[in-house]
Amino acid sequence: MYQLLSAVTARAATSGGRAWGCGRRGAHQRAGLPPLGHGWVGGLGLGLGLALGVKLAGGLRGAAPAQPPAAPDPEASPEAESSQEQPLALRSPQTPAPPPSRCFARAIESSRDLLHRIKDEVGAPGIVVGVSVDGKEVWSEGLGYADVENRVPCKPETVMRIASISKSLTMVALAKLWEAGKLDLDIPVQHYVPEFPEKEYEGEKVSVTTRLLISHLSGIRHYEKDVKKVKEEKAYKALKMMKGTMESDQEKELKEKGGKNNEKNDSAKAKTEQDNEAKCRNSKPGKKKNDFEQGELYLKEKFENSIDSLRLFKNDPLFFKPGSQFLYSTFGYTLLAAIVERASGYKYLDYMQKIFQDLDMLTTVQEENEPVIYNRARFYVYNKKRRLVNTPYVDNSYKWAGGGFLSTVGDLLKFGNAMLYGYQVGLFKNSNENLLPGYLKPETMVMIWTPVPNTEMSWDKEGKYAMAWGVVEKKQTYGSCRKQRHYASHTGGAVGASSVLLILPEELDTEAINNKVPPRGIIVSIICNMQSVGLNSTALKIALEFDKDKSD
Repeated sequence: MYQLLSAVTARAATSGGRAWGCGRRGAHQRAGLPPLGHGWVGGLGLGLGLALGVKLAGGLRGAAPAQPPAAPDPEASPEAESSQEQPLALRSPQTPAPPPSRCFARAIESSRDLLHRIKDEVGAPGIVVGVSVDGKEVWSEGLGYADVENRVPCKPETVMRIASISKSLTMVALAKLWEAGKLDLDIPVQHYVPEFPEKEYEGEKVSVTTRLLISHLSGIRHYEKDVKKVKEEKAYKALKMMKGTMESDQEKELKEKGGKNNEKNDSAKAKTEQDNEAKCRNSKPGKKKNDFEQGELYLKEKFENSIDSLRLFKNDPLFFKPGSQFLYSTFGYTLLAAIVERASGYKYLDYMQKIFQDLDMLTTVQEENEPVIYNRARFYVYNKKRRLVNTPYVDNSYKWAGGGFLSTVGDLLKFGNAMLYGYQVGLFKNSNENLLPGYLKPETMVMIWTPVPNTEMSWDKEGKYAMAWGVVEKKQTYGSCRKQRHYASHTGGAVGASSVLLILPEELDTEAINNKVPPRGIIVSIICNMQSVGLNSTALKIALEFDKDKSD
């Protein structure tokens, strides 16, 4: 019996999770035990305690009488309270949990296995996942440790840095102001923030607008300050892409000609490849620092407001002509925070907290060192000797809008469902007039999730950047072959943290929506207390697993 209890508690020490409705699978089941009620482990402990008590009572007849139970601690969690010893007469009756539904059990099991593999592969201390199906959270679980030093396990309530998912949150503020007529996306930003100087590019006066800032087309730099290195890298990527396009076109031409003049075509193709490779070699850029080697990522200075943060970059030259090239820029979102302040009349953080309250995202806050934030994780990195160490202290006040918020997987699922509801509700209005409006209008969500020309989606080459979201459009080139699903996502990378929020809308049939209500689709959020962990493909695989079980 002792071995059995040890197996259960050992498993629970590094994995905390829950599943609702479909696919509920507790630690006792993973230990090979039959599914029992919610209080099974507590019941087992009670049984052992009673048995030991009876045994000890016979040998300790002169022992002092038992003390009455202490008053419950108001700060103690429900789990902690239920595990405290209480007289049988004071115990609330245990209601056996209903038999678990199996509709998502397979998806949960395979997704958990995938996350364990990813966690082991990158050496991440902890990782937390949440999944919702058609607006309902069906699974959330923590693997590993939120705090390695104190052996605090990850759980669904664990709070971590969400990094650049903050950009998608800021987009909601901009969209609400645009819907209210308080913000024009297409006029120069100086209309709202005159502190940001007018810009020139190669001697020509140019305009930076809110719309260009949102889609990273403004030309404002990211953390790399060397214009030459950035341009060389862009040119090198363009050459590689051109090489791939030319090869594809040549293969298509050969196929159409039926293989005629093979020798001549092969010779021409080989010459073209050699020329392209020579160009790539000659234009290959020098070693460029990655973001985590840039000093500005580790700023410790406290900035009082968004206007104050502008001094970090406002006088730097534009790297590209606005609208011409995609250059991912967190500083661009610092300027957007200042625009939110001026258009709304509120401080940026106050305006965002109002939005979080509306969306019921009660654990989402700006990251600050001083406040006590319950369930906040610690953040880690590997040093040059490949030893796990704590990350250095950083102050993210210069980039609240672009990467400065903390959240949980549950809050991110709520946010994703609000966006998906707004995107889909217009399709259901004719069949259900009683539906509430979305937090953002359908036409606004369509605009936000429409890919923008000249952009890139670094975490999925199939997609484009839209408005604070990366979007992959539905596509199928050949029959009975790979079918690319439409989805929207944003990843995040911060000091000691990685994250992703992915939304996979259901492929709705207009004739079959009469008995359905939005949101319809799968949402996956993953947060991790280790930097440089790519999570988008993992989130997509998990979403497709749950979509398969939902379809079945």
